[in-house]
Amino acid sequence: MTRNVLVIGLGLIGGSIALALQKAPQTRVYGYDAFTQTRVMAKTLNVVHEVVDHPQEVTEKVDFIIFGTPVNATIDWMEKLKTWTLKDTVIITDTGSTKSLIMEKAEELLAEGITFIGGHPMAGSHKSGVTAAKPHLFENAYYMLTPHEKEDECAIERLEDLLKYTHSKIVKVDAKEHDHMTAVVSHFPHIIAASLVHQLYQENAQFPMTSSLAAGGFRDITRIASSNPLLWRDITVQNRQELIGQLDQWLREMDAVKSLLEGGDVSLIEQYFAMAKEVRDELPISAGAFFTSFDLYVDVPDYPGVISELTGYLADENISITNIRIVEAREDIFGILVISFQNAEDRERAATCISRKASFETYIS
Repeated sequence: MTRNVLVIGLGLIGGSIALALQKAPQTRVYGYDAFTQTRVMAKTLNVVHEVVDHPQEVTEKVDFIIFGTPVNATIDWMEKLKTWTLKDTVIITDTGSTKSLIMEKAEELLAEGITFIGGHPMAGSHKSGVTAAKPHLFENAYYMLTPHEKEDECAIERLEDLLKYTHSKIVKVDAKEHDHMTAVVSHFPHIIAASLVHQLYQENAQFPMTSSLAAGGFRDITRIASSNPLLWRDITVQNRQELIGQLDQWLREMDAVKSLLEGGDVSLIEQYFAMAKEVRDELPISAGAFFTSFDLYVDVPDYPGVISELTGYLADENISITNIRIVEAREDIFGILVISFQNAEDRERAATCISRKASFETYIS
């Protein structure tokens, strides 16, 4: 018997889920997006088995509806689907970055006998839109589910059985717990990154060369400040109470650092950085919850053709790269050429290849 799935919102996340679920046996994936151009692209790229011009064309027969839309849009869709004709056994889920508001809205659906299980695949990319969708985007990333406390276990198992084809690590957490954890490790760091960029902008007015020196650590710690401002506006507003709590804690930490600097005790200052290094080094970065670019730093000399030489070696070994960039300053970095890969295995193969064929030193940050 065919399992029918409707994905609403065919951007990076929704499109990637649709592609991944096409690997599931006896599963047909329908797709809808509010933008006509996206629907055309989704059809052209075979992101789904079939594109529909309105969700209600297929809601009577689908077994799962997945919202790949921002939280505010998802809440609007949840209101609309109250009037749709749905199967009694349909399971609704979403992919939003915050869960409390979604699960509050889900109470209304529950009262009407509609099963809604919150979801958040914790992966992403520096690219966006349906053309950036990949079937392997969620591999080894955490996929958080936030079901109601009294949700039927059979319904959760049905959803997990579908989502296993994303090859993600599926875990169940409370919605408020989810929002607190993501505030700590995702949402609040975006605020910090943005604030550092604002500070650089102000300093650059007086010292124009400052931005030219912004490499190494500054570049890495502020990379996420380049994310979609509309997306982060919404996430910040939706999770603002958790973020205010994190900001209060951060201010206390900064006061402690200020006191440490005013005291000038070199031993205590060293201990502060040593503890931070120890904690950071123990983080499961390669298997963590969020998107990790697998960067390889290559210490190359500056001569014509060196980049094509290296990429040629990788091509000979059938090693695919996702990005390549040249770092013009060497402050706090290992090598001037940075090559990014899809996974740790490709990065390791590349390091071996480059060391063997070019004798350049390679480093992993």
